[in-house]
Amino acid sequence: MAIVNPYLNFLGTTEAAFNHYKTVFGGEFSMLLRYRDTPEAGEVQEEDKDKIMHMALPIGNGNILMGTDALGSMGQSLQQGNNFYLSVHADSKVDADRVFSGLSTDGQEQMPMQDTFWGAYFGMLKDKFGVQWMISFEQARAQ
Repeated sequence: MAIVNPYLNFLGTTEAAFNHYKTVFGGEFSMLLRYRDTPEAGEVQEEDKDKIMHMALPIGNGNILMGTDALGSMGQSLQQGNNFYLSVHADSKVDADRVFSGLSTDGQEQMPMQDTFWGAYFGMLKDKFGVQWMISFEQARAQ
């Protein structure tokens, strides 16, 4: 397995949180994608379009702190304890499927493994112990 990174979820405060984390860890954002910039932007309510769909801040030694705004208008909700995922970056599609299958056994699949508009092979699940996981394989990273 290549890398495991924390993925944090917020209720509209991702940008503020990450600007704070940037003052602590330094560096520059490697990704900042707003909901308005996605193919699904037409399904997002106007007041949510400038919220963060994905944000990434490298924090050294290959670690990346990532985050998103959960949108109540899209049925997403947060409670303390379910506002983070462990994001696993697999070395291949086969490895991603193996990890996803193993972790989802007796758990709850949230998004099946599939090719995404951002170019990753990606899926989400909650394992039988209540831990939330994101599994992805990015061809560009593997080369």
